[in-house]
Amino acid sequence: MHLQNRTFIISGGSSGLALATARLLHSHGAYISLLDMNAEAGDAIISELGSVRARFHEVDVTDTDSIAAAVQGTVEWVQTTGAALGGVVAGAGVGNPGLIIDKNNEPLPLAAFDFVINVNLRGTIDLIRQTLPYLTQNEPLGADGERGVLLMFASSAAFDGQMGQVAYAASKGGLASLTLPLARDLSRFGIRAVTIAPSLFESGMTAMMGAKVRQSLERVMEWPKRAGKPDEFARVARECIENPMLNGTVIRLDGAMRMPSKL
Repeated sequence: MHLQNRTFIISGGSSGLALATARLLHSHGAYISLLDMNAEAGDAIISELGSVRARFHEVDVTDTDSIAAAVQGTVEWVQTTGAALGGVVAGAGVGNPGLIIDKNNEPLPLAAFDFVINVNLRGTIDLIRQTLPYLTQNEPLGADGERGVLLMFASSAAFDGQMGQVAYAASKGGLASLTLPLARDLSRFGIRAVTIAPSLFESGMTAMMGAKVRQSLERVMEWPKRAGKPDEFARVARECIENPMLNGTVIRLDGAMRMPSKL
């Protein structure tokens, strides 16, 4: 999928890895529709990128009507620019750790589990399913007849989640597991599905970690022994979008890191 003059819907696009991806795609000629709850940050990004090829929509991905309004707004924008939809970059996510049963013998509140699942897993699928009817109507591109690409953000926790990550690992594991069937469902339309599973990367979520936790995680990385940088993630994201042979797969981006059971 070519980036130039294509429009990409990016959830969680006002911060972290999604923002780094948005900036890189925009720098290569893409039109960017940013979805995020943080309107102040979103407006600042539009000021940075300029309003010609960037738009912001205040969206709560747990609210299907909120997603619908953003998708419709993006489609209407596409009709004015002529830059057809290229795909979805689903980067909205939360952590919210919690043991399945705590030191007081209290089980993890179901509301806490639901919150993580609803943002990370359900929110991703809802955004994708609401965008797909427009992607399937695209004119096929090139000899392969490609119409679009879906890029999802999982985590190394999908494979080796730690204590306190039952909800988070379940949400990211769900994304990893659905990547192949999603690609198979959409193969007849020429729409690809790819997932990146990063380990420790510099982001708003990891910025909230204490120094001790962060150092413990860095110690179990093989090389390089540091958190990944957002631009390193964004370069892989760009390749996932542009390389037609990347389909139905989950790419671990983790510096050979394998999480220990606990820190």
